Amino acid sequence: MTEQTQTPEAENPNTAAQIEERAENTPPTLESLQARIAELEGQLKDEQLRSLANEQNLRRRHQEEIQAAQKFAAQKFAAEMLTVKDYLEMALQDQSGNFEAMKTGVSMTLNELNKAFDHTQIKEIPAEKGSKLDPHHHQAMQEIEAPEQEAGTIVGTLKKGYTLNERVLRPAMVTVAKAA
Repeated sequence: MTEQTQTPEAENPNTAAQIEERAENTPPTLESLQARIAELEGQLKDEQLRSLANEQNLRRRHQEEIQAAQKFAAQKFAAEMLTVKDYLEMALQDQSGNFEAMKTGVSMTLNELNKAFDHTQIKEIPAEKGSKLDPHHHQAMQEIEAPEQEAGTIVGTLKKGYTLNERVLRPAMVTVAKAA
C-alpha cells in the first residue's frame, strides 16, 4: 500500500481560511461593539469640530470682506473727486480778477465733476417743466398757480435730483402747479 503524504492543512482542520470563515460568522461581543461605537463617535466628534471650525473661519473671512468693502466703497469716487478739488483750489488762488478765466475754470471743474458722476453711475433725475410729478423721484417744495399747466405738473426746479445705480440719492426739489 502506498502511503499518501498528507499536507499540514489536511491534518489540521483549523486552517486560516476556516478560522476567518468562523470569525465572520461569529457574532461580535458586546465589548467589541462598544469599542466600535466609541471609535465612530470619536470620528464623528472630530468631523463636527472640523466642520464648526471651517464654518467659523468662513464667517470671519466674510465679515472681513464686508468691512473692507464698506471701508473702501467710496474709493473710486474719491479718486475722481481729487481733480475737482484741485481745480477748485486753483480757482481760489487765482488773483488775476479775470472773470472769463474764472468762468472757464469753473466750467472745467463742472466737466470733471460730470465725468466723475458718469464713471460712478450718478445720474440726474429729469424734472422738465410740464412733466408730471413723480413722488418716487421728485419732491414738491411749492405749489403755485399756473393756469396754463395741469395740476401736479412741474413748473420749475429748485434743486436737481440724482440717482446712484437707479437708487435715489436726492429727489429733485420742484415747484408744481396747483389746482385752480
